[in-house]
Amino acid sequence: MSKRDYYEVLGVPKNAPEQDIKKAYRRIAMKNHPDRNPDNKDADHLFKEATEAYEVLSDNEKKMAYDQYGHSAPGAGGGHDPNGNFSDIFGDVFGDIFGGARNQGRPGPMRGSDLQYNLDMTLEDAIKGKTVKITIPTLCSCKECDGSGSKKGSSPTTCGTCAGHGQVRMSQGFISVQQACPKCHGRGSIISDPCSACRGQGRTEENKTLSVKVPLGVDTGDRIRLSGEGEAGPEGGPSGDLYVQMNVKKHKLFQRDGRNLHCELPISIISAILGDELEVPTLNGPVKLKVPEETQTGTTFRLKGKGVKTVRSAGVGDLYCTVVLETPVKLSSKQKTILRDLQNSMGLEKNSPKRDSWFKGVKKFFDGFTP
Repeated sequence: MSKRDYYEVLGVPKNAPEQDIKKAYRRIAMKNHPDRNPDNKDADHLFKEATEAYEVLSDNEKKMAYDQYGHSAPGAGGGHDPNGNFSDIFGDVFGDIFGGARNQGRPGPMRGSDLQYNLDMTLEDAIKGKTVKITIPTLCSCKECDGSGSKKGSSPTTCGTCAGHGQVRMSQGFISVQQACPKCHGRGSIISDPCSACRGQGRTEENKTLSVKVPLGVDTGDRIRLSGEGEAGPEGGPSGDLYVQMNVKKHKLFQRDGRNLHCELPISIISAILGDELEVPTLNGPVKLKVPEETQTGTTFRLKGKGVKTVRSAGVGDLYCTVVLETPVKLSSKQKTILRDLQNSMGLEKNSPKRDSWFKGVKKFFDGFTP
């Protein structure tokens, strides 16, 4: 049986914000959770189906890939174990309700937060790729206590409330509720002699400089993930990730559309009438473009292979040049006389068929109102 669309599973539109996706998953999971529906295969299937959908749609990278490729996208259900446990996802939405940790032991240190850095780049650098250095304010592992939070020579003591398990269990009706220990906050230990440098947190504020290799062909909205370069976790916990978000600046000549480039090509009326060979700029240097006789404004020329590569395709796009006729300005009296003589020598139907057709259409339109 083919898989249902993940948005259909959760009952949300494609542009639903993260909070709405989480609410929709919570509603379905609460209704169909195995603890509430023992031996109900239909409910179990709906619960696993919703969990798989939430696993993809709650992750920005997986969601982008799913929106583009559907169920064939990497990570869209492919790495999901339908018989596994869902404690990571379910815990993210419900905390520790339902004793979400049927297979959990003592929780490990808390992971640090992810960070995002917005990187502005020129179109040239985005197309060719570049290695850039960035400096970010972040929380780093304390050098004084090596991230433990305890003063050198001391160590944390076992929490007496939870006996080092980090969690305590309570019962609420038919639900067995397992929650973080209120005394040690789920760590299982207590720092009795905290480090003076980090005040027991295991991390300090610092400015960190990183070298980021930007691949060729990136575009606005693309992200680079630097694993472990986010905030350090408290009390020796693992670091989060750093996401470098690309923002390509507006170019004075070119507009980018995926792997294609567009530009305007201003030409004189004389060049348009008689034809000409013009020099056209590209990101790899100027090229010659032959403009045929009687070229009209708005005509677009395609220069094959003069576009760009993207990070998602190996092929190079094209450059599209759209003609814009430039009206002469600051003409002398002699030049104006020459143009008037030229205009008087031309026949409307023969030399300006489009203008002639337009005037005939206007006349026909107004004749329709004549009684």
